[in-house]
Amino acid sequence: MLKIDTHAHYLPQHWPDLATKYGDNRFAVIHHADDGRSRIYKDGKFFREIWPKTWDPALRIADYARFGVQVQVISTVPVMFSYWAAPHQALELHQALNDHMAETCRAHPRHYAGIGTVPLQSPRLAVQELERCMDQLGLQGVQIGSHVNDWNLDAPELLPFFEAAQDLGAAILIHPWDMMGAASMPKYWMPWLVGMPAEQARAACALIFGGVLERFPKLRVCFAHGGGSFPYTIGRIEHGFRMRPDLVATDNPRNPREYFGRIYFDSCVHDDRALRYLLDVAGVDTVMLGTDYPFPLGEQEPGSCIARLGLSEAEQARLYHGTALEWLGLSKSRFE
Repeated sequence: MLKIDTHAHYLPQHWPDLATKYGDNRFAVIHHADDGRSRIYKDGKFFREIWPKTWDPALRIADYARFGVQVQVISTVPVMFSYWAAPHQALELHQALNDHMAETCRAHPRHYAGIGTVPLQSPRLAVQELERCMDQLGLQGVQIGSHVNDWNLDAPELLPFFEAAQDLGAAILIHPWDMMGAASMPKYWMPWLVGMPAEQARAACALIFGGVLERFPKLRVCFAHGGGSFPYTIGRIEHGFRMRPDLVATDNPRNPREYFGRIYFDSCVHDDRALRYLLDVAGVDTVMLGTDYPFPLGEQEPGSCIARLGLSEAEQARLYHGTALEWLGLSKSRFE
């Protein structure tokens, strides 16, 4: 059965050193040490270690083959968003990442599809780069953050970007970044364990309550990490909508629960019961395999959680590839 991992992070082995070029150590830089280890530094500090399977396309194909997964939808690592940077500087980085991603997809068309990255701090440049990704590079869409500096995703400034995404038929992957509460809960990896799921609920509520999905009903939006805490707190969110519409329903009168069936989620929830609940609340037709490869918080055996649920062959086919192909706007023959 064709299996497509829709949440697979990818970086070049080398990328432009904008920290040195612009004298700003907030840009992520890569150091390949003599001991064979590769480390990303940001803000002058160690950020994370990465491995050859982060950038080696052949090694990744072989690694996935162990689990019977044939296709990866590659996206950058969110630390590269650089929404805080001067727009033209961020665009320089994003173009390099997108060019490299497109090269990989062209070299291995049966194993890779790609979603790029855009400098959302400048919606004008973001639309320009989105158009280049779709029209020139042959990518299927873009990955964006759960917010853009002080803008939530309902910010009026971002509406031209979402309009362009709808018009171009671009798949949008929303991924948490710059997690809320990082300064107040630095211990125990809590920004990743607590802040990251909350970021996805923040993004979903902004798009729904802000009326963005009403304005652009053909947007194909997927929330990484199973939508974070959003699907699992929809009862509370809906209750707030019903009890205090004066606070919640100010820009969109539609019940937030009604958007299930219109928005997509990946399967990266790390718990069989949580995935079954996600399928119950969101529907099999809007959930797709996603792993957060190749990082420690990712699903270590891609597709294993879906396999354990005892789903019918048709349901498995939908989760393993059907939903992904619909979201990406691709046909199954692309990978045959």
